[in-house]
Amino acid sequence: MPLVPTSELVSAAAAAGRAVAAFNVITLEHAEAITSGATAAGAPVILQISENAVRFHGGRVEPIARAAAEVGKAADVDVALHLDHVTDMRLLRTAADAGFSSAMFDAGAQPYAENLAATRAAAQWAHGAGLWLEAELGYVGGKPDAPASAHAAGVRTDPEEAARYVADTGVDALAVAVGSSHAMTERSASLDHALIGRLREAVPVPLVLHGSSGVGDDELRRAVRAGIVKINVGTALNVAFTGAVRETLAERPDLTDPRPYVARGREAMAETVRVLLGVLGG
Repeated sequence: MPLVPTSELVSAAAAAGRAVAAFNVITLEHAEAITSGATAAGAPVILQISENAVRFHGGRVEPIARAAAEVGKAADVDVALHLDHVTDMRLLRTAADAGFSSAMFDAGAQPYAENLAATRAAAQWAHGAGLWLEAELGYVGGKPDAPASAHAAGVRTDPEEAARYVADTGVDALAVAVGSSHAMTERSASLDHALIGRLREAVPVPLVLHGSSGVGDDELRRAVRAGIVKINVGTALNVAFTGAVRETLAERPDLTDPRPYVARGREAMAETVRVLLGVLGG
């Protein structure tokens, strides 16, 4: 079946008071696992490829994007394709031709004025190309150049500033800093649910939670009830994949064919996707 625009999945989730999950794709096996888990859960899903993943593939976006798109088209659930954490306008300009219906432009590390100007320009270009655009205000922890903590002063998204930012940039969704961090391997993040509620009231576009791998089930459910509409997950898949690969190689140390351990890694990621979509669906 054809890919579905990200905007449709996000709008449908917002109208239903739920959230749609977006999972990071690094390899073909990630895409296969995500769609398998989503099919088992009977839930729509967003395949997202980050600028870092593009860099991993030699700076070439089309091979991994086309592969992910074909996997998505073969799924029995609605699947969208999203280009994530783009800082390079040259990469953003490849998005539509590579099959993406949406992108996240990330100027969150820049001071407010620079972030606003760069994001406004990105949004104007994206809308002209038919792309739905997400941006970030505040700064989610866990990146190499991030503040030391997701709880540091001045890091979290201010509702009044967010409302002005969305109006001035014209973005379609906003990633907000509310206590989560990227690259967490333990689910111990504590979110500011009151802040999420204030942001939902102040901001007229869907809210996005980055760093959701470090957020526990109950915290995720509360975040959705408070107003989060798109949930980004990456590290949890890599933890599952790597753990399964290690177990397989420990059991079979003489193994040289990668297919048995890659298959178990793919199965572990699919189960992680299924379980998390069940949490969001509940």
